Amino acid sequence: MGDGFYLETMGCQMNVVDSEQIALLLGELGYTPRERPEDADLIVLNTCAIREKAERKVLGHLWQFKPLREANPRLLIAVGGCVAQQEGEKLLKEIPHLDIVFGTQNIHRLPELLRDAREKRQRRAETAFFDEAERLTRFPERCATGAVSRYLTIMQGCDNFCAYCVVPYVRGREVSRPAADVLAEARALVAQGTREVTLIGQNVNSYGRKSEGEPSFAELLTMVHDIKGLERLRFVTSHPRDISPELVACFATLPKLCRHIHLPLQSGADAVLRNMGRGYTAARYLERVEQLRAACPELRLTTDIIVGFPGETESDFLETLEMVKRVRFADAYLFRYSPRPGTKAVTLPGAVPPEVQQERFDRLLAVQDAISREIWASDVGRTLPVLVEGESRQGSGQLFGRSTWGRVINFSGDVALVGRVVPVRITASYHNSQLGEPV
Repeated sequence: MGDGFYLETMGCQMNVVDSEQIALLLGELGYTPRERPEDADLIVLNTCAIREKAERKVLGHLWQFKPLREANPRLLIAVGGCVAQQEGEKLLKEIPHLDIVFGTQNIHRLPELLRDAREKRQRRAETAFFDEAERLTRFPERCATGAVSRYLTIMQGCDNFCAYCVVPYVRGREVSRPAADVLAEARALVAQGTREVTLIGQNVNSYGRKSEGEPSFAELLTMVHDIKGLERLRFVTSHPRDISPELVACFATLPKLCRHIHLPLQSGADAVLRNMGRGYTAARYLERVEQLRAACPELRLTTDIIVGFPGETESDFLETLEMVKRVRFADAYLFRYSPRPGTKAVTLPGAVPPEVQQERFDRLLAVQDAISREIWASDVGRTLPVLVEGESRQGSGQLFGRSTWGRVINFSGDVALVGRVVPVRITASYHNSQLGEPV
């Protein structure tokens, strides 16, 4: 049966794509996937460091694997992703049964690291950053899966250095992938059966700005949009500061572009936004929202918000609450501020006590939940086009797909519908999904 690997992915869409590359490399080495770590000869954690809680989860997992190592001396354990990049050699010192640490720009070195660990029992950490020319050759390669919806990386890294964010330190500076490579992969995905592509990057709006001769992000969207056989197009994540009039116009002129945008607000108070280094004001954010909705009235927005950032006052928090009520996000990902090593925010005065953070979080969650329930409940009785992605986890002959707004919709139907856009009448709305019936 050969050696098996267990791969667990934590974090954002970038990590999902990176894990596909890891799986491809391991397959080329003769490893086959396993569903449980107990059945594997290699365990790989692809990790996220954006929050302290995520980092603690990684360490907890690693210690849980210790008995597996004692039961199977051949077992190798590896950590990749953002925690690996952030901690490096320190992880090897703290976790004696850990064999390999590989950073965000070192996935291609995994075969070499595995060979040294297996044949020489060498424990190694590789976290070097490479120059732009080298990184342009390291965009993820992935195997065909036949999945209806897939991510496509168009850029890596970030130049924004927001005060709370560790991404520039663990992912490196911003580099845009050549448009020709993006288009080639998009065409290949469509040829494999993909019908929806999501273009991803830490800040897709700044795509191509540092690369002479490359198109703008709006121009790239149009190029991908025109690929024959593609049904839907999405992108994530957008920085409010960098949204251009051309990108706004895309929502009015590109019919395949889904009527949804994830636009992180982070705070509704100018003082907090300034301390965060976000580069826009609350008024500027609202202006962008109004422009987007003017171009596409049916557009729905989702967002990220941090409560309890250093220096945030009750008045600042109330401004965030008012912004949420005014914009009416369809969904929001809410976080209590989490200090990350090396970021500017850890040096700022005015730490907000944990109990105050929690109290503000709960108040904001209550307001946002009420808005979300109202927005999604308004779909009940409507017939929506749904791109069918596969069989639902609900079982009983149910399929699942997504509306243009990205909401999961479960309904009964034949598997022959997978990959097609079908009309579905919404009959019920739940916290994270909707129920419907095919028309």
